[in-house]
Amino acid sequence: MTESELKEEVIKALKGVYDPEIPVDVYELGLIYDIKIFPVNNVYVLMTLTSPSCPSAEAIPGEVEQKIREIEGISDVSVELTFDPPYSQDMMSEVAKLELGFM
Repeated sequence: MTESELKEEVIKALKGVYDPEIPVDVYELGLIYDIKIFPVNNVYVLMTLTSPSCPSAEAIPGEVEQKIREIEGISDVSVELTFDPPYSQDMMSEVAKLELGFM
């Protein structure tokens, strides 16, 4: 699998992770700031949450890691949580904005 194919698989996996309070996946919500693929299929994800006080703060990054680890051929996964820059609704995709009635 090429690096770009693997990144597409990671994005597909991320689209299966939802913030329990919002019916939109973490990728479309704009919670994923960066995805890097390193040699030997090591994946790094930089992400945020909708709020630092999010009740699912511990669960969501763990679920992101778990979903990526389920992809065949993944060697290692690192998920880093950041609040810089702070999350805003401007980070949502058009799909998310439509789903939530913001458009």
